[in-house]
Amino acid sequence: MSEPRRLDVLRAIVEDYVQSREPVGSKALLDRHNLGVSAATIRNDMALLEEEGLIAAPHTSSGRIPTEKGYRRFVDEIGELKPLSRAERDAINKILDNSTDLDEMLKSTVRLLSRLTNQVAMIQVPHYDTASLKNLELVGLGPTQVLMVMIASNGTVDQRMMPVKRSYSDDELGELKSWLLNNFGGVQLAELAGRLGRMELSPAQQADPLVEHVIGALEEMAQAANAQRIIMAGTANLARVEGDFPLSITPVLEALEEQVVLLKLFSELEADSRGVAVAIGTEHHYGQLSDAAVVATTYGADVRNKLGVLGPTRMNYPTSMASVRAVARYLSKILAS
Repeated sequence: MSEPRRLDVLRAIVEDYVQSREPVGSKALLDRHNLGVSAATIRNDMALLEEEGLIAAPHTSSGRIPTEKGYRRFVDEIGELKPLSRAERDAINKILDNSTDLDEMLKSTVRLLSRLTNQVAMIQVPHYDTASLKNLELVGLGPTQVLMVMIASNGTVDQRMMPVKRSYSDDELGELKSWLLNNFGGVQLAELAGRLGRMELSPAQQADPLVEHVIGALEEMAQAANAQRIIMAGTANLARVEGDFPLSITPVLEALEEQVVLLKLFSELEADSRGVAVAIGTEHHYGQLSDAAVVATTYGADVRNKLGVLGPTRMNYPTSMASVRAVARYLSKILAS
């Protein structure tokens, strides 16, 4: 049999199975696809594909489903990724342009990517090695609370509410803010907690509980900013495809909760010439995810920052690959502006 026709049959089986979740037989291929050959020829092609380990029979029916090896061959044969529609591009622009800060932008990104792909969307919060303290705001909220807002040089914003035992005037809060910025403005977040811990306070500052609260809160913010984490959306999509996980969906859900696993997985993925990385089933060596596939790419200026989707191996790979790449490019453009 000819190589091009064999790939056409494999492609048709993958596409039909992804859409229907039912084993695909030769008659269905003949009815749905213009393969230009007889049913007997298609049956012969399917037998040879099965010998190569690219498709398999799940039970005694005449239908076949793709194997992990078959999905890999299918993905490798995808050439140019189909661009997103005008409506999809407009939706990306609208959602990301309207985000108020970096954290909200990342949350909007994964929600959008999950909707585009119907998979679990994940994004690695950017590394903050070089981000520094840019600004602080201290706002009195009545006699019992003070709000502190930390703004980093990379656009991330964090805030803490602190209890106080008396009202602080705007002048008092302004003076404390100026002292903090004079001492720590421009300090990299990776070094900020250590610098704060070594700071010598005047007797008046030592006697003011607010100073202790502010320094403690600022240390927490700096440590949180440096901690590697992943933001996710669309976990409920897995419930709709639970049947695609032969044994149980539980290991996949547990892996999603273990951010260390996802961070390691992201770090091992390298994009191909199409700008995306695809890991299918056992290719990524994490047992909990042996029935799952991951499509990912980098975003922003730092190649360590990844975003992607996770779902069953019965995934619409062309759509997922195109969506992941497009969203990453739009996000990178906004972060660079």
